[in-house]
Amino acid sequence: MYLALKHLHVTCVVLSGLGFMLRGYWMLVGSARLQRPWVRVLPHGVDSLLLGSALTLAVLSGQYPFVLPWLTAKVLGLLAYIGCGTVALKRGRSAAVRGTFFVLALLCFAYIVSVALSRNPAGFLAGL
Repeated sequence: MYLALKHLHVTCVVLSGLGFMLRGYWMLVGSARLQRPWVRVLPHGVDSLLLGSALTLAVLSGQYPFVLPWLTAKVLGLLAYIGCGTVALKRGRSAAVRGTFFVLALLCFAYIVSVALSRNPAGFLAGL
């Protein structure tokens, strides 16, 4: 069961990241595709599965945020990613602001993945 949940979680990470990149690209080029119903609904489904699998994995493995530094770093990175992504796709008042926050959100996403892979709270920043 654990391995199946882990695969579901990783699949949802990939789908969520690719979906965000596609929506960000559409935002940058001003595409009307962003207004399609499935584009507005599907990411919530994928992200709900992602969060649900993460919580279930934490319980099954006994690894919790605010106990393990690397998991705490992932949660804090996730909060930064959500904030930057919201400004990038919805709340940014200009194309420059949205573009800047799109890049910041992608960096947050890369940081979260690097922390998950290395189990080091510094993630890819450890090599700097």
